[in-house]
Amino acid sequence: MDLWTEGVAGIVAQLVLLLCSSCGTTGQEVCDSALVSNLPPSSFTSSSQLSSSHAPGFAKLNRREGAGGWSPLTSDRYQWLEVDLGVRTKIAAVATQGRYGSSDWLTSYLLMFSDTGHNWKQYRQEDSIGAFPGNTNADSVVQYKLQQPVIARFLRLIPLDWNPNGRIGLRLETYGCPYTSHVVSLSSSSLLYRWSTGPRRTSREVVSLKFKTLRNSGTLLHADGQEGLSLSLELERGKLLLLLRQGRTSSSEPRRRASLGSLLDDQHWHHVVLERRRVHLNLTVDKHTERIQLPAEFNHWDIEQLSVGADQSLDSEKPETISNFHGCVENLLFNDLNLIQLAAHSDHQVTVAGNVTFSCAEPVSVAVTFPGPQSFLQLPGPTAPDLGGFSVGFQFRTWNRAGLLLTFNLPQQRGVVWLYLSEARLRLQVHKEGRALLELSAGSALNDGQWHSVDLTSRRGRLIIAIDEEEGGVAHGSPSFPVTAGHQLFFGGCPPEDRQECRNPFDIFQGCMRLFSVDNEAVDLIMVQQRLLGNYSQLQIDMCGIIDRCSPSRCEHGGRCSQTWTVFHCNCSDSGYGGATCHSSVYEPSCEAYKHNGNTSGHFYIDVDGSGPIKPQLVYCNMTEENTWMVIQHNNTDLTRVRTSPGSEQHVVHFDYSSQEEQLWAVISQSDHCEQELSYHCRKSRLLNTPEGSPFSWWLGGPGPGLLQTYWGGAQPGSQQCACGLQGDCVDPQHYCNCDADRMEWTEDSGLLTHKENLPVRALVLGDIQRPGSEAAYRVGPLRCHGDKNFWNVAFFDKETSYLHFPTFHGELSADISFLFKTTASSGVFLENLGIKDFIRIELSSSTQVIFSFDVGNGPLEVRVESSVPLNDNRWHRVRAERNVKEALLRLDELPAATQEAPTDGHFHLQLNSQLFIGGTASRQKGFRGCIRSLQLNGVTLDLEERAKITPGVRPGCPGHCSSYGSLCQNQGRCVERASGFQCDCSSSAHTGVFCHTEVSASFKSGTSVSYTFKEPYELMRNSSSLPSSIYSDTTLRGENVSLSFRTNQSPALLLYVSSYYREYLALLINQHDNLEVRYKLDSSREAEVLRSRVKNVANGQLHTVTIRRLTDSVSVQIDQNAREDFNLTSDGEFNAIKSLVLGRVHDSDDLDPDLSRLASLGFTGCLSVVLFNSISPLKAALLHPDTSPVVVTGPLLQSSCGSSASANPYAAENTHHLSDQSGSVGSGQPQVNAIRTDSALIGGVIAVLIFVIVAGLAITARFLYRRKETYRNQDVKGVKQEDSQDFTFTNQMDSHNVSRENPKEYFI
Repeated sequence: MDLWTEGVAGIVAQLVLLLCSSCGTTGQEVCDSALVSNLPPSSFTSSSQLSSSHAPGFAKLNRREGAGGWSPLTSDRYQWLEVDLGVRTKIAAVATQGRYGSSDWLTSYLLMFSDTGHNWKQYRQEDSIGAFPGNTNADSVVQYKLQQPVIARFLRLIPLDWNPNGRIGLRLETYGCPYTSHVVSLSSSSLLYRWSTGPRRTSREVVSLKFKTLRNSGTLLHADGQEGLSLSLELERGKLLLLLRQGRTSSSEPRRRASLGSLLDDQHWHHVVLERRRVHLNLTVDKHTERIQLPAEFNHWDIEQLSVGADQSLDSEKPETISNFHGCVENLLFNDLNLIQLAAHSDHQVTVAGNVTFSCAEPVSVAVTFPGPQSFLQLPGPTAPDLGGFSVGFQFRTWNRAGLLLTFNLPQQRGVVWLYLSEARLRLQVHKEGRALLELSAGSALNDGQWHSVDLTSRRGRLIIAIDEEEGGVAHGSPSFPVTAGHQLFFGGCPPEDRQECRNPFDIFQGCMRLFSVDNEAVDLIMVQQRLLGNYSQLQIDMCGIIDRCSPSRCEHGGRCSQTWTVFHCNCSDSGYGGATCHSSVYEPSCEAYKHNGNTSGHFYIDVDGSGPIKPQLVYCNMTEENTWMVIQHNNTDLTRVRTSPGSEQHVVHFDYSSQEEQLWAVISQSDHCEQELSYHCRKSRLLNTPEGSPFSWWLGGPGPGLLQTYWGGAQPGSQQCACGLQGDCVDPQHYCNCDADRMEWTEDSGLLTHKENLPVRALVLGDIQRPGSEAAYRVGPLRCHGDKNFWNVAFFDKETSYLHFPTFHGELSADISFLFKTTASSGVFLENLGIKDFIRIELSSSTQVIFSFDVGNGPLEVRVESSVPLNDNRWHRVRAERNVKEALLRLDELPAATQEAPTDGHFHLQLNSQLFIGGTASRQKGFRGCIRSLQLNGVTLDLEERAKITPGVRPGCPGHCSSYGSLCQNQGRCVERASGFQCDCSSSAHTGVFCHTEVSASFKSGTSVSYTFKEPYELMRNSSSLPSSIYSDTTLRGENVSLSFRTNQSPALLLYVSSYYREYLALLINQHDNLEVRYKLDSSREAEVLRSRVKNVANGQLHTVTIRRLTDSVSVQIDQNAREDFNLTSDGEFNAIKSLVLGRVHDSDDLDPDLSRLASLGFTGCLSVVLFNSISPLKAALLHPDTSPVVVTGPLLQSSCGSSASANPYAAENTHHLSDQSGSVGSGQPQVNAIRTDSALIGGVIAVLIFVIVAGLAITARFLYRRKETYRNQDVKGVKQEDSQDFTFTNQMDSHNVSRENPKEYFI
């Protein structure tokens, strides 16, 4: 062989070796070896066999020996086939086959596993489904791979259903691999591991183990470290607790950090992993993990010793209440070091204390499960009932509050004894001939899932019941007759066919029982199972099938979980969430959403991410302006004087907000615009210095603790300027802030911070405050945001084949979907996401029906909502769908929700893998045509607009909101379209507010007069050559609509007077008889016509509403809800050249009739509200816009809530805002600060003229100036707060005046 050939052969040999080694590695990882086929027949047992050729030893896959498989003697659900694998083995899959050449096969079955051949545990898929699918014929093989491999020695298969034309027939195989373990049995003993070379500091430490026990309490693991810090894992009532301790004395109280698992005392293996990564701990119990933040003192903690089974603390003092662990521990690993293996080899690092055996000694405890309504267990009664008494004992565990535990007849008394649970208490009742002769009760909260012992004893004329060996309670009675048990005892229920021996008027018992004894003799339940003793029906013997459906809890967002044997319930009260699992938020995501529900200004809880993790927060929604503002307060929004401290160069102020960090950032992120006022009032106190120099003051803003910012309100980030520097109007052109001029006069730098990434303001640092003569005050306003990007995120689908696609939707256990749609089409798919078998879909199936359909493995399910009105009306409709482990729900608009309960023992994981389609389907059929808006999935809003910009057939945006929301505009308000939403224009309404719903009312005194002037003559004469008799043609009315509300005790009284240039008038008054009169004088040469209403007593101090409508000579009058009264005039029906409208006292009364003149001079005392003359609102003009409307006010006029029907005291001072007597005060020595910014340049001009004219009253005029500004803003002036912010705590009660302002866009003609 040449060198080349040898080289090639060497390379090939190395490759073969490499491949073989790879094969070996792969063989170790694969766990699919056949486990049953090579077992001897003695490894197979069964409940029965049809014949020797149908014996269980023939039940091997693909074998034909004997009769070709196993068949029991009778085919019912009490049969079973058991396989002993010889040693504990890792089982990964199970395969079944029918009996060869027959009609005998299983169609479904249960799998049980055990280590000992007792105490079986049922294997469940997804922790819910117990049944496995079987075969459809005798020869095909159906294999099922277990989702979680099982470690067990014994396997038992229980047939549930079989071929109806045959009988039970079975061949099987299991697949898996060997399992290696090191086990120790602990009973008042422990293992202690110490480091031989001292503690080692690592960034990651892992302790893992498996344990099984019958006791529900005890110390499983204890870790000690330096400085007396320790960590423990302790069982308490069947749960595993993580406890941290500081100090090595018994007085050091442990701090509970986590509680995981439940029913851990079931004598089955449970896996525990404790992983420390620096400052975090991950605790895993079985499949559930909780992440724990360690206290700061544990940051550099090192474990010095580790004890298992008991608390062997470094210090001799330890709490005596801690019991030792009794049970078995397997594969105890510390950082991959097997401590049990070290102990077995007597390693010096491991100390064994007490009696330790390196095998698992398991006591045999046979339990029985009562799963359903037909379950009962019948045992023989006492063998000698007449020898002085008897006793019956047993243990039970359940989640149900009620159920029959035990019943038996009293043969001598012809009575019956019932021992039962009611309201989670144990009760005993002796009954005879329809009445109770004796009743006893003991214990409480016995439905907690724990084992409870019951002892019933009858001795020497006394009947005693004891719970938990008298620790849980005891009750006794002395009946006047002997209580002796009959020959049969019935537990859990009664046979349906035996009405004489057993009657059950109570609920059935669902739970587990064990340790039965009669006259202190233990009952062998295996003999019962073999039908050798007693009788039973629908029981699961040698297992306890209890399930804790609240561990882990399926209730989200802090909902409280409770359960019965079959279902769990979630109490969502006070959580802010609703639904079967407290998944969906009950609050809207923003103020914008509340507005479009028809709400007005006020405090609201908002939930920005719906069902997401961010909690609801309380905010103030200000809906009085064009934009809807969300206002979030902090602990000091007042103007606050700086109080300097000796030796301190800086004054630092921190602001605490009413919302948490994640809530703030979510609000800012989803809003279109946010702002926060920042102002500094100074005298001889510099602010920012120059852009080139170091700033004297700065602030912190943005997420978390905030970043340092060196610009002021109204300027740009990084500019180190104030607003005046940007505008070029600072008091000193050499500086960029007014305060940097360093003058002795008070000045200020104020403005709005509007860059969202720098909001909110977290802290303020003020520097130039210690010099002699320096004075300063600051104000940081509340955070204000408007707009909701998510609420108005919308896309328009104009073709059935168009759609948007997004990544796969992950909503395995809980899924909620909400959106709004608008369409003219009668059908279409809104949303679809597919999996291999699972899917989820929401569609408009017809013009009146929406369907929510899905499949999680139990077959397709549908939830439907039918609307009584068409849904394709081109108006917005809201859809909310939710699916969780308990139910599916669909809600449409405000219609009642439709629900569909989930199967109790079904699949509940929704497994999707395709793209999420919006507005269409993967097949491009049945697509939706119309608009979809505000689409949220599990609290996450999908950006439809951004995706629509790059998708053909889909456009961002969707106009036409007034068709849906226009009805919210009330009282003749007009809906105006906006790009995002709508606005109510109240200019033609006598009301104001976001929906034109707020009454505009005023309290009148006798001297009050409001005069509204219509067009002056010269306005009509300009550019006109007509005769004087026609110059008023514009103001000649052939009809009018007049409405107002009033409240008064005055009679007679003039409410309203409209005059003309032709001595014509309209007057509305209350006469001396408390009746309402309307007087029309439409012809100056004739007397006025008096229209008198029949409604009496209108001057009674109650609120009355009057409406007057005239068309030529026909007049109708309606007061409140009384019948309309119709009148006819004799004049020509024209009201010529109207001049003015007066409310209250009429000063120019020369043209009035004598009696009306006297009435006009009296004025009006009371309340007038929502006065409307055609399209003119004179009272609204006088109160809200006196400087932009042709209105003159004389005398006191008080804006009030007296026009509200809910106003109990309309003249109360706190309900009014005085228009002519507003006052503001500035404390002595404080900066004179203009606390409000005017909205009108005209006001400033008028005030300037007044200052020049009234020289002698300069100070008084200045105060008047502030009062006028105060009125226009409807806002109280606040003085400078004397205390610093850190001395004040936050309160949720906001001053609504700080956030309310009337709409400035209203106008009057």
